[in-house]
Amino acid sequence: MPTHADETLPYLTGHLTGTGGVIRSTPEDFRVEEKPLYLPCGQGEHLYLSITKCGLSTPQLVSKLSSTLGVKAQGIGVAGLKDARAVTTQMVSVHGATPELITRLKTDEQVRSIEILGRHRNRLRPGHHSGNTFRLVIRKTEPSASAVVPQIMEELTKRGVPNYFGPQRQGRQGTNFEVGAALLYDEQRRNKMPRAKRIWYLNAYQSILFNRILSKRIARIDRILVGDWAMKHANGACFHVEDAAVEQKRVDVFEISPTGVLFGSRASWATGEPGGIEREVAAEFDATPESLLEAGKACGFRGERRALRVKLESPNWSVEGDTVTVSFTLPPGAYATNVLRELTKIYELG
Repeated sequence: MPTHADETLPYLTGHLTGTGGVIRSTPEDFRVEEKPLYLPCGQGEHLYLSITKCGLSTPQLVSKLSSTLGVKAQGIGVAGLKDARAVTTQMVSVHGATPELITRLKTDEQVRSIEILGRHRNRLRPGHHSGNTFRLVIRKTEPSASAVVPQIMEELTKRGVPNYFGPQRQGRQGTNFEVGAALLYDEQRRNKMPRAKRIWYLNAYQSILFNRILSKRIARIDRILVGDWAMKHANGACFHVEDAAVEQKRVDVFEISPTGVLFGSRASWATGEPGGIEREVAAEFDATPESLLEAGKACGFRGERRALRVKLESPNWSVEGDTVTVSFTLPPGAYATNVLRELTKIYELG
């Protein structure tokens, strides 16, 4: 089994030079706005807020809200996790809160703004958003940036953004997946670890296998193969591909995309050539689809399929001097750093 996370994942636009440059010179250079899946209906026990923050991770924000408002952290819901080193706007639900209670929250350098959206019957849960809109600034870029940025952005728009998991999943040493691999087969060790921490390490193991599968298909990220499980972007449903020529037409208009496995007790593995690639990657980690399926059952780990690419929506860019500014929207679960790494050709974007 590999001893650390692979930091040389191939680029989709590797035939084009990168801009180089520096990101996150200030938090304002990395802005994220969460797109709601729905708005509060006006009735219910949960008060929905829109909060813009800086210098706070989402768990830190929840902790701050809990202590300030006197509400248990379990009563505070969020749809997605947002970076601390950025200016981010996201929805938050607070159980039992009133507008009067919210006045206890004061704006400062970390909590930039608070807007009350209204009441709703349900708590916000992970995934209850339709995506994120990003505005990113890259400074001190190479002189070639003005020529290569349009080419890279146009190719990503046409073919899709590689749906790699970000390096943060593997920790500073790049070895979280090793812990996850060990937990799969060590019940005693699993039982000693809090569930949230256990799931984090198991997800790290899932993600490194997926990244390796995607890396082996990067040149054909927009090509469907017999034996693939294709995902419908409209609803996330997957189906087994029997006629690649017929389904390729749907790939070309971004209706569907090929997927890779996030192993578990119920995750289907591909067959044919795609299945061969997935088995090959499992073997690199001293595993088989069968062993990972059984381990998933033992851990209560269902698994799923994940699209190899995601659509780049509403792309825009400008180059002024040595500064590049890009904006775009990605679906839930997709990493903006995958766009940045294609642009800069710098993998460890930190």
